[in-house]
Amino acid sequence: MTASSDVPRLKRIDSVDFDYTVQTVRSVTECNLCGGGRFVVLVHRDRYGYAVQAHACRRCSLVFLNPVMTTDAYQEFYARVYRPLVSAYHGRLIDAKTIQAEQLEYVRERGALMAPYIESRGFTTLLDIGGSTGLVADELGSRFGLRGTVLDPSPTELAEARGRGLETIAGLVEEYDPGDQKFDVVVMCQTVDHLLDIAQTLRAISQLMSPDGVFFVDIVDFRAACLRHWSVEESVKIDHPYYLTEAVFEAYLVRAGFVVLRTDFAADHLHVGYVCRPGPPRRDFLPSTSVVERLLGEVRLVQNASRPL
Repeated sequence: MTASSDVPRLKRIDSVDFDYTVQTVRSVTECNLCGGGRFVVLVHRDRYGYAVQAHACRRCSLVFLNPVMTTDAYQEFYARVYRPLVSAYHGRLIDAKTIQAEQLEYVRERGALMAPYIESRGFTTLLDIGGSTGLVADELGSRFGLRGTVLDPSPTELAEARGRGLETIAGLVEEYDPGDQKFDVVVMCQTVDHLLDIAQTLRAISQLMSPDGVFFVDIVDFRAACLRHWSVEESVKIDHPYYLTEAVFEAYLVRAGFVVLRTDFAADHLHVGYVCRPGPPRRDFLPSTSVVERLLGEVRLVQNASRPL
């Protein structure tokens, strides 16, 4: 039953005119992290009210949408629906212009975090995956003397990036072929949860980096989101195919060939950032059984217990 206070929000979302039921989807039969096939359904609806299921892998606790929209469906979603939908949810305009003040504060914090690992290293190139308007790449490039490239699926936001004098690449990172090019610094800010294949993407990133390069990535901590909202459904949204925890993402990084140099709990208490360098992959690294059971137990607690005062 919908609370009366949610009615205006649902009306705004309905006005976006996005019909999830007609989207092309595919079923997930193999966990993207561990390859397991034993899942448990956590929710049957997302925060927008769409009939979306989120499953958790019983072996490693990765949470993901299942079924999930195809690459083509997500390309259309990000080009036409994503910003209007997020704006409708929050009840204010969120677009390539309005997000820049927030991005500026964000990149200054991230730049300070990365500085000890980039300064005085002689780095020259930067790739910003999911780089939006290019503000992050521009600020980091100016701070560290890097030549920036932005990869993003949104034509509108890439136009903003080109206006900053940055090289741009239109598309999803899963389809990007850099050839022989190597980057000294790669950042993927508030983007990894949007990927369609995290494991493949992280492996690809480790290959396109300079041997002594630096990689920054951050996640929305699914556990923190559930506890903040005291709702699993409110923590799930169609724009995030994956939902990551610290333990799950550490496994992703280690298996893909990264060494974590520093971890940071962001000022919003929701994101967790990782500064990494390439290293030998450990393909067998996974969260422990106790970690898996703890997450599933917390999900059931949030779903069934009253919110603590």
